[in-house]
Amino acid sequence: MKVILRKDVAALGDAGEVVAVKNGYANNYLIPQGMATRATEGTLKALETEKKQQARKVELQRTSARELAQKIEQMVLKVQAKAGESGKLFGTVTAGDIADALKAVGVEIDRRKITLEAPVKLLGKYEAEAKLFSDVTVKVTFEVEAEGTEA
Repeated sequence: MKVILRKDVAALGDAGEVVAVKNGYANNYLIPQGMATRATEGTLKALETEKKQQARKVELQRTSARELAQKIEQMVLKVQAKAGESGKLFGTVTAGDIADALKAVGVEIDRRKITLEAPVKLLGKYEAEAKLFSDVTVKVTFEVEAEGTEA
């Protein structure tokens, strides 16, 4: 019997795949557990349209991520931090600080998607990398300034 998997099943396949299994396994385990449905002509067509819709949705997300990347590349963020006279920071600038600076200009990115090459411990201009989508990354340029100074 052919079934369409609704959930990932170990040693059988991933969700959305059409697999052939024995009748008893399908009728007594997969279908009652909600892990699969029978692969009829109608369900196969529904699966095909669902895959097309998912592909369109992913493509829309990818294009919006690329547009956001272009917007971010043109920005130079200002990050305020406490610093001593020599320009050394009292602490470090983290990905969370960069995410907060992006949020202040209207761009919301999760801090876990922002990576710094090295800890930022001095005043100056730096770059970080933000992963916006599976294949879209952007360089975020930011300038660390001492608190209380206006640029």
